[in-house]
Amino acid sequence: MAYQSYRDLDIYKNANKLAIEVHQMSLKLPRFETYEGGSQIRRASKSIKSNIVEGFGRRRYKQEFIKFLVYALASCDETLDHLDTLFESKSLKDKDKYLYMREEYNRLGKMINSFIKAVDLGHKSSIKCPASSIQDPASRHAK
Repeated sequence: MAYQSYRDLDIYKNANKLAIEVHQMSLKLPRFETYEGGSQIRRASKSIKSNIVEGFGRRRYKQEFIKFLVYALASCDETLDHLDTLFESKSLKDKDKYLYMREEYNRLGKMINSFIKAVDLGHKSSIKCPASSIQDPASRHAK
């Protein structure tokens, strides 16, 4: 399938949905945490989708695309870390919400990782070199 927009990517759709859920959850944290851990988890969760978008914009260059997908994966891990800290410190008291978000971010991380592998294996460059322009270095001196 040819993707016309980053909005077509399942990893983007899931990251966007989760970023909104994290934002809403973070506003219900205790006031002192809204500006500390709440701010950090909001930025980390939004960074996932932003890196997917930026990578998609650079998709013509395989390594650039992969680099930003790796950043998205790292931000996913960072979001999980903030989520764990909020729950363990009892700032996030809703265990069901915590378990749901933890599962969703673990699933998103697996999806991003699979997508990175797919890009790495299946990326096709739009730059083509005509076969006649490629010359074996040894043949240049064999006259």
